[in-house]
Amino acid sequence: MKRTERPGDPWSGHISLPGGRYDKSDPDLLTTAIRETREELGIDLAGARLLGNLPTLSPLSAGPNGMEVTPFVFATHEPVVPQLSAAEAAAAFWLPIEQALSGAFDDEYVYPGTERRFPSWRYDGHVIWGLTFRILGELAALTK
Repeated sequence: MKRTERPGDPWSGHISLPGGRYDKSDPDLLTTAIRETREELGIDLAGARLLGNLPTLSPLSAGPNGMEVTPFVFATHEPVVPQLSAAEAAAAFWLPIEQALSGAFDDEYVYPGTERRFPSWRYDGHVIWGLTFRILGELAALTK
């Protein structure tokens, strides 16, 4: 999804996977992932099959005491149609992962105002880089 642009959000307008902050009312991180996916994209994961979670990662921009992200992976046999939450998601799309993994979308992202370069995919006008790129790489490694 493309995140809604908001002042003060370091990832404003970036491509991301659904997710967000753990809430004290969430009994665990799985509940957080399910809630955030519903809030951001209107996708109810109740009928989906939990495949498990990927290793916990930290955004490089978060610093040594920053946040941690634990991605959860679900599968469904039914088509899923995102319903955008204007507060969270400006757009949503499905990435053809097989094509991405083949190298068809390989690119390099240069972080604005710096010389820092990151591997990325460029697809349909979107740049997938950073933590989202790393998470999808972790998922791809499990499918080999």
